[in-house]
Amino acid sequence: MPVPLKSPVTSDHDQAASAAVRETVAKVIEDVRRRGDDAVREYSEKFDNWSPENFRLDADAVERIVSSVDEQAITDIRAAQANVRQFAERQRESLHDFEVETQPGVLLGQKNLPVAAVGAYVPGGRYPLVASAHMTVVTAKVAGVERVTACTPPIRGEIPAATIAALHLAGADEILLLGGVQAVAAMALGTETIGRVDMLAGPGNAYVAEAKRQLFGEVGIDLFAGPTEILVIADEHADPFVVAVDLLSQAEHGPDSPAILITDSEPLARETIAHIERILPGMPTRDFAGPAWRDHGQVIVTADLTEAYALADTFAAEHVQVLTTEPRDALDRMRNYGALFLGAGTCVSYGDKVIGTNHTLPTRGAARYTGGLWVGKYLKTVTYQEVTDPAASAALGEFCGRAARLERFEGHARSGDVRVAAHTGTKPEWA
Repeated sequence: MPVPLKSPVTSDHDQAASAAVRETVAKVIEDVRRRGDDAVREYSEKFDNWSPENFRLDADAVERIVSSVDEQAITDIRAAQANVRQFAERQRESLHDFEVETQPGVLLGQKNLPVAAVGAYVPGGRYPLVASAHMTVVTAKVAGVERVTACTPPIRGEIPAATIAALHLAGADEILLLGGVQAVAAMALGTETIGRVDMLAGPGNAYVAEAKRQLFGEVGIDLFAGPTEILVIADEHADPFVVAVDLLSQAEHGPDSPAILITDSEPLARETIAHIERILPGMPTRDFAGPAWRDHGQVIVTADLTEAYALADTFAAEHVQVLTTEPRDALDRMRNYGALFLGAGTCVSYGDKVIGTNHTLPTRGAARYTGGLWVGKYLKTVTYQEVTDPAASAALGEFCGRAARLERFEGHARSGDVRVAAHTGTKPEWA
């Protein structure tokens, strides 16, 4: 029976806050739908104090901004994007179009077609998530998306040069200095100056996530995103200091980011808690990491690793880091996770920033039914059929007639009947 040493704090505040977010987002979306550019400009001025003559950066502006970025930063951006691109290309190569003749003269096929236009949102605010440019735009371009419109907000009235450079190097076709719900709504709905997209991708705060949720259906989305999560599975051989550091590395994403430790070692659990209590006060990001650990941190001790893996699967966490002597056991023992990070040599931060797998991953238990953002999210798997043998068409027509009339779809049945008639020359009774 698992024993909790630290449990999360529950609060009714979260539910009330969510209702307020939903209401605010709905108003902004409806306003952008009605008034287009005027509404976008008003909200940008209100929320970001940003109202330039044109939100879209032209080629000269992009070149000027990119040239202002430190050379080492540009080198690092290129290297991170190369890793993301390489992995995305392997993913794309794993998806095959095919055509098969299921019976003589009956051809069935499958094609993977890229979405035509994608809106990529890259957050700014306190943390300009430069890496999100790699994850959203590079992956879309590897998939073959023709037009990628990227939006990122100004940061306290300043242009986020490194993010702009990353978007440009990733291959974004349009870059808009625009953030928040107004950016997401403008891309999804289209305005006088901003072209409508077919799909939205990228992380964001609670308002951006809610905007994507409300717009889903009018456009596709990558994922319903929530606060970043980390779950660490550790045994007695893990280093409790490393466990503590890794838990806090994700808690700093925001005050609502869960950080969970599941271990079969009570001494390790208690040492980890002690390290966190020592490290946390000195963290520059303690104002986020502190509340996250206080309100959403958990430490649970299990009887053994078998119980630990089973319990971890019930969380279906976004990031699962396995710090055990045999970390690859998790590949066989677990099924519900956004991404696995196996062994002490890797960490969630590598996945967030540089290693090459995509960091846009399912949260809030969604890993029970979906993986994260990948090349396949930007592709539509479509099918086609062709019947070239008249006899095969007639046989299918008779089959279709019986199947359709079983369901009382007479019109469907008649489509089959006329193909039987074309082959046999016998006029249907109803004709």
